[in-house]
Amino acid sequence: MKKELFDFLNTDLQFIKGVGPVLAARFDDVLGGRRVLDFLLHIPSYIRARGITEDISSAEPGEMVTIPLLVKSHKSGGVFRGHRRPTQIVCADKVGNSVTIQFFNINFLDYWLKKLPIGQWRMISGKLERGSRPTINHPDFIEDLNNADKIPAIQAIYPAGEGLTQKTFANVRDQIFNILSEKIIGEEDLNVCEFFDALRHVHYPESAEDLSAGSVYVVKLAYWELLAHQTAIAISRRNRKDIRNRRIVRPKKYDFLNKFYSVLPFSMTGAQQHTINEIFEDMDRDIPMMRLVQGDVGSGKTIVALAAAVKMAESGAQTALLAPTDTLAQQHYIKIKQLCDKIGIICDVLTGRDKGLGRREKLISLRSGRTKIIVGTHALFSEDVDYKDLGLVIVDEQHRFGVSQREALRSKGKNPDLLSLSATPIPRTLSMTIYGDMDVSIINEKPAGRLPIKTTKLPIGRINELVSRLRLQVDAGAKVFWVCPLVEETEASDLTAVQSRYDDLKKFFSSVGLVHGQMDKKQRDKVMAEFADDDSDMKILVATTVIEVGIDVPRATIIVIENAERFGLAALHQLRGRVGRGNLQSYCILIYGNNITEEGLKRLDVLTQTDDGFAIAEQDLMMRGTGELLGTRQSGWINYHFVDYSRHRDLFKLAASAARDILDVDDWTRDLMFIFDRGVWINA
Repeated sequence: MKKELFDFLNTDLQFIKGVGPVLAARFDDVLGGRRVLDFLLHIPSYIRARGITEDISSAEPGEMVTIPLLVKSHKSGGVFRGHRRPTQIVCADKVGNSVTIQFFNINFLDYWLKKLPIGQWRMISGKLERGSRPTINHPDFIEDLNNADKIPAIQAIYPAGEGLTQKTFANVRDQIFNILSEKIIGEEDLNVCEFFDALRHVHYPESAEDLSAGSVYVVKLAYWELLAHQTAIAISRRNRKDIRNRRIVRPKKYDFLNKFYSVLPFSMTGAQQHTINEIFEDMDRDIPMMRLVQGDVGSGKTIVALAAAVKMAESGAQTALLAPTDTLAQQHYIKIKQLCDKIGIICDVLTGRDKGLGRREKLISLRSGRTKIIVGTHALFSEDVDYKDLGLVIVDEQHRFGVSQREALRSKGKNPDLLSLSATPIPRTLSMTIYGDMDVSIINEKPAGRLPIKTTKLPIGRINELVSRLRLQVDAGAKVFWVCPLVEETEASDLTAVQSRYDDLKKFFSSVGLVHGQMDKKQRDKVMAEFADDDSDMKILVATTVIEVGIDVPRATIIVIENAERFGLAALHQLRGRVGRGNLQSYCILIYGNNITEEGLKRLDVLTQTDDGFAIAEQDLMMRGTGELLGTRQSGWINYHFVDYSRHRDLFKLAASAARDILDVDDWTRDLMFIFDRGVWINA
């Protein structure tokens, strides 16, 4: 791939015409990056057809219509007796049927009236609503009849975020592909041309089939993505066994493990002890450990990881435990420090919040080797953080960190051991190809005393009855999670919005918290911490899936999940794992909508029948189809851009086979590792 093309793919989106730094920051929130490449890998989720009609009476409510309308009159909106009235534009179609166009944002009143002058024909495209008369609220497109071709017959709809419209996505997409067409001219590598041709087809789909997992273009992209990943695994495996990467096995200096076991307030399960034995065997070898510990929610992965850290401290070396959020890092630290204090190991926490003198003191303690266990976030591999002897890196919720981030932390030591933890069980049929560079341990037992979570499903029509029952539970001291799938209600969706549910519940409960991904991070963490505090008055936390990982509230015994049919099984199981973390009986209520499908009911039935995470993951893989709003994301698994775990299982084997015996990486495979950002492409 030519350097000029590489440079363009790395270009910050703010330099694309019409974007700028503000929109680029919003793209960063949605894409997980702000490069042109990040945009290209963010493909549309579905298409919206906009067929032209001339008779509004032939259209159905909820249908997208594109229709020429004659503007007849304007009726300005405003506030009347405390109620906001919309601006209404009364129009007529070509056969004389009346159609009303409504705008609710009075700040842009003059703009809309100029766009729709009385006596003029305009081509209007939007969602048709039927009340007393046909209505289109906030049309997506308004064009002169001469410019009607500006309204796409088929519109690609991108997963978006606050402040990003579909028009913005389309404008950025068009500019990027226009520039790409020039950059690829003269490109000799046919693979490069074929890759960008496949990308063009999924960004400009001609039918819903072009975006399906079985599309020839999506399959190509999925295979290339897997090949990049599997090649990175092959390189990692080869480098790990290279004699130059061997390390000296550290001798034992202290006796901490016996003290550790003696102060534990519980006994290890058989699965925990078996996993610890596997870890200790790895740590006694001269080949650095690369082990993944898979465990169901509440199975006790953290205490297993702590045992490894204590063993490392026996040799005088240090351990860094990397957590994805400040909240989770603080929770780990509080629990770990209590045990470390009893056995004489210095433990500390380091996050982005640490500033000034306090941060400097922590860095000095790390540099001197006094601190043996450090818990933290990305701050652990900041440039100014030095370790005296980093022997073990523990990565919690490992799917949330890329290879490059893990390697950045490992580079702080000399070939340290790596122990990754995953709270989402992955079917055994896939774990070895997804994590082919790691040895895998499985903890499939729950600690003694944990009661199975009682899970029931409930139609949305009984929600008032549920609220009444919750009042009794809350009065008795229970804490409740209430999960909704959207932040704000939109006309395009009937899903419950978290803000709307929060407003409703405040009418019944005295103290209700609200957290979602669009909140300021510090404010979100503050609300979560208040809910987790046993002495807090906050008894109900309304949230999106941001609470899926990283909050441990033993007193929370009830979780309500609205529109549960729209989530994948693995995501539901993860959410359910927010309760049942103490010795009290816990409950999960799955609320489903009126339009639930037979497939959706089957998924909910699986949750009510079992709490075995591995069985649920296997069922999820077999049952999950395409087209579900939230069902295509595999919670806790690698978040591929093009790979569908349920539809592309054979591609895993093909890609693994192609990469297994790799010795020299060709230019195209190296390009793929760059494109899919697997972090090790530089060293390939």
